[in-house]
Amino acid sequence: MNCYQRQILDYRPICEQEERDRQLMLHYVELFPNTIGTRQCEMAHMTASSLIFNRDRRKLLMVYHNIYRSWSWTGGHADGEEKLLLTAVREAQEETGIKKVSSIREEMQSLEVLPVWGHFKRGQYVSAHLHLNVSFLLETDEEEALQVKEDENSGVAWIPLEMLQEKVTEPDMMPVYEKLIERALRL
Repeated sequence: MNCYQRQILDYRPICEQEERDRQLMLHYVELFPNTIGTRQCEMAHMTASSLIFNRDRRKLLMVYHNIYRSWSWTGGHADGEEKLLLTAVREAQEETGIKKVSSIREEMQSLEVLPVWGHFKRGQYVSAHLHLNVSFLLETDEEEALQVKEDENSGVAWIPLEMLQEKVTEPDMMPVYEKLIERALRL
């Protein structure tokens, strides 16, 4: 059993979407056990994302994603990293410029299979594929210095929870964000 399969099996889905996506993720991990954690598996690969909260959990630190043209969570490819929480933290730091970030809970808080449409990145065409994504809840201080990662985003900002609907232009992502926000507020 590989490391990704173990992490996915350890997670307990809380809704039908998560149960069905979990089964699909396990299927892909079984089909591509040696490459699923890398971009070599062009059909689908492991990713980790996070919602980053301020300390009182009234705001989210989000990036304006260049490809999706929307305010978005942070996240990215596992690129061989076996501990997906480390991937989520790395991506949060790289995409926002923050240095100090901690997990609200070390366990993954949701999983989802996310479609990625074909697009150009760094002058190269990337074919449509699936992100087998696991999500975490992180937090940091609002005083942390923020920095845009120009090859991926064109903005980094604290967004009050009540303004999220008007800032996110990817309607398919709102249910994921809302589910994670609800979990964070219960902790």
